[in-house]
Amino acid sequence: MEHAADYAAEIARRRTFAIISHPDAGKTTLTERLLRAGGAIQMAGQVRAKGERRRTRSDWMTIERERGISVVTSVMTFEHAGCVFNLLDTPGHEDFSEDTYRTLTAVDSAVMVIDAAKGIEARTRKLFEICRLRDIPILTFVNKMDRESQDPFALLDEVAGALALDTAPMTWPVGRARDFVGTYDLHARTMNLTEEVAQSDPRMAALGEEIDLVRAALPEFDRAAFMQGSLTPVYFGSAIREIGVLDLLDALAAFGPRPRAQPADLRTVEATEPALTALVFKIQANMDPNHRDRIAFARVCSGRLVRGMRLKQVRTGKQIPLHAPQFFFARDRELAEEAYAGDVVGIPNHGTLRIGDTLTEGEEVNFGGVPSFAPEILRRVRLDDAMKAKKLRQALQELAEEGVVQIFRPQDGAPPLVGVVGSLQLDVLVARLRAEYGVAIGYDSVPYTVARWVTSDDRAALETFVAANRSSLADDLDGAPVFLASSAFMMRRTEEQSPRLTFRDIKDVHAARVAA
Repeated sequence: MEHAADYAAEIARRRTFAIISHPDAGKTTLTERLLRAGGAIQMAGQVRAKGERRRTRSDWMTIERERGISVVTSVMTFEHAGCVFNLLDTPGHEDFSEDTYRTLTAVDSAVMVIDAAKGIEARTRKLFEICRLRDIPILTFVNKMDRESQDPFALLDEVAGALALDTAPMTWPVGRARDFVGTYDLHARTMNLTEEVAQSDPRMAALGEEIDLVRAALPEFDRAAFMQGSLTPVYFGSAIREIGVLDLLDALAAFGPRPRAQPADLRTVEATEPALTALVFKIQANMDPNHRDRIAFARVCSGRLVRGMRLKQVRTGKQIPLHAPQFFFARDRELAEEAYAGDVVGIPNHGTLRIGDTLTEGEEVNFGGVPSFAPEILRRVRLDDAMKAKKLRQALQELAEEGVVQIFRPQDGAPPLVGVVGSLQLDVLVARLRAEYGVAIGYDSVPYTVARWVTSDDRAALETFVAANRSSLADDLDGAPVFLASSAFMMRRTEEQSPRLTFRDIKDVHAARVAA
């Protein structure tokens, strides 16, 4: 094992963060500009790799490029200012909230992107609340200052009021909309401008007045309050014009959280522990359609990962060899010879690893908190070509393991159902089945609108309920029973008639597998 001081230094320079926002706030553009500012790419949308320019937008699926949205989490690793950054670009669309929620189990901080004209939007508020539940510190980037926008003071007031969060501006915009030319660093007292601005320029006079007001009325940055989640440092800029982006990246390097301790079922695992532990928070199949690959994304929670080592999959007790762990840059990848706590690595496998799995060097410890949400839409898949029934079963199993949809197999032997949180997931399923498996499908409606996982400490009561309600019960991917109701009214009625049972709309993946 390497020297303890070197090991601690490697962990200390890791910064693992997610970017969250409402759709259209500029999240994907900011992601690309951060990568460019960090020296990871030559041009926005293109990567520097072995002398050739290759297109590697963080939105890499065909349906994402067609619709201009992110529907899967992209993972990108790069170095800047002596730090190793693991950037997780989450889906902005609410239909993919499960993927975003799982991703937030793997980060130590988040960058909240706000549209300067629109302020706090519904999706922003929801994602912020998830971060607050997980005690994730948040940096705020007010984007699109080069367009017509709200007054900066009004934006800060809105963040403070809507999110109950103190705001500490770190930079201040110089000019507005078409006259926006850069930022003023409130701590270094320096200008970062895209063009020279004379002292006589009206923008300079306005800036002086606003800075005086900022210093008098708004709190100073307090790292302890930031780490506790009660204060957010705020940066102004324009991602598309690359203004303020480097300020944000430098801030993450300077005071962004290091890898933090992770709660597990038996104890809390400290990042600085020498034994390796890791949590699988995402599965992505067919990133390279030519190779039909399947990648498990794992957050290293403690220790040092070395290529070639074998890890214990706690759920099954199996040994998982790490022949080719990988770092990612959207679709591009390279072998990870080693990784440390805080890093996110891809582990190629053929269906062995599942979302929520814990990997260790032998210890029986499990990380929890990786959720599945009850679907809001249920459909039965209609296969256009009956000859492809076997291929469809395989595809649905793989995509359900990946988290694209949930699959429910009715206990009465009826054909399986798929469940999704939002309708756009149904479009993604159609597109991916066609593109990756060559299977064309449609959907039929079902007489169910509500699905709830059924649990009970009274095994006899649960068995009696299952025996009496087989036509309304299905098993999920893990074999856990799910009750299907025709309406919210019927769901409430069933709950009232079954006081010894619990009907849940959120399932902890690990806890459910243990119970099953």
